[in-house]
Amino acid sequence: MNDFRSTRVPADGGGSGIDRKALWVVRELGLPAIVKACVSCRSTRHHPTGKFRVNANGKLLDVWMLICCETCGRTSKIPVHERIHVQALEHQRLLMFENNDPAMVRQLAMDAALAGKAAYRLDWSGTWELETDMPFYELDREEPASIEVVIRFELPAPIRVGKLLTAGFGLSRSAVRGMVDSGRIRLPMAIDAKAREDFTLFVIGSSVTPDS
Repeated sequence: MNDFRSTRVPADGGGSGIDRKALWVVRELGLPAIVKACVSCRSTRHHPTGKFRVNANGKLLDVWMLICCETCGRTSKIPVHERIHVQALEHQRLLMFENNDPAMVRQLAMDAALAGKAAYRLDWSGTWELETDMPFYELDREEPASIEVVIRFELPAPIRVGKLLTAGFGLSRSAVRGMVDSGRIRLPMAIDAKAREDFTLFVIGSSVTPDS
């Protein structure tokens, strides 16, 4: 269960305290789809097969992550290492490739840098859900209590901050934006930014002055 409790901790840069603390978790539902053209059909969606292919040519290695087309099932390859000297590749990493280590598959399937290098993009739709035990407060009216919300990511899905707020608070986009603009909701980034790592936000109660 997520943590929701009364607490008194220092506020965001101010002298007053936070009355409530909540934890939101971006839960992983699956890995992102790999979007690239299939050479056998018109589909562009692929998923990892869970396997790697390692090819040795003397002291040089090629390593590929194998993916399959969502529609026709054709297997294709994503280059992970090309013509790398065997001594330049950490032995434990090589073993993970040779043993089709699931953790390595997961890591590379979500690697935005690898996607950019190999000229494909990642589709994160349907890969996450927001879990929170926090009750839906009527935050669009005057509320004396202040709330600290810690948001943790189980996977680095790039999610627009405003979307997290509407889902977590159960408010409309316009209501959330109005609270951000007025300073009721304090964010470490712009509301239109995409977050993929843990962060904390604050909902400032009516008992706290705007300058606190």
